Amino acid sequence: MPGQYVPLDLMIEGEDVGMSERGALRGLRILMWVVTAVEVPVYLVWLVQVGHQAGQQLPRGDVARWAPPVLLPPAAVLFCVMAGWTWWMSVVARTRSLLREPWIAASLVFVAVTSVFCGVASVDEPSVSVGLLSAAVTGLGMVGLFFIPVACSRQLPGVIRSRRASDAPGEADPQ
Repeated sequence: MPGQYVPLDLMIEGEDVGMSERGALRGLRILMWVVTAVEVPVYLVWLVQVGHQAGQQLPRGDVARWAPPVLLPPAAVLFCVMAGWTWWMSVVARTRSLLREPWIAASLVFVAVTSVFCGVASVDEPSVSVGLLSAAVTGLGMVGLFFIPVACSRQLPGVIRSRRASDAPGEADPQ
């Protein structure tokens, strides 16, 4: 409280806790951005490549040959970032997550299945290892896209602090 006497050793200790907490939050945000900066471009370039290769498997003259490389990357960005934003807003507001809505889950499943399918269909000899690689690249890329709204949010420190305070035994929820 302002104007209240606080011994110097407690004040310094409290500042150290605040500094370490800020450092941890900054580290978390940096980690989220590094992961996103690596995963998302790799995923989007991979989607264009495998979408193009999968489209080339269709017969010549088929208009759908252009669809996978042109439509899949924007759909992945739109659906994953939208789902991440929806989830993050429910975390901030402490409400029921809309990720349980069937249309949001269906859009994420559509992106994942189409992405893995294009990865498998893009090679001449599909195998389990190609499927696993496609699933890994898809999963990492979708996670990176999903967490972009969280990494951008100015509310991240407040949400973490309030969650930490509500998880502490014997303390009441500040809201």
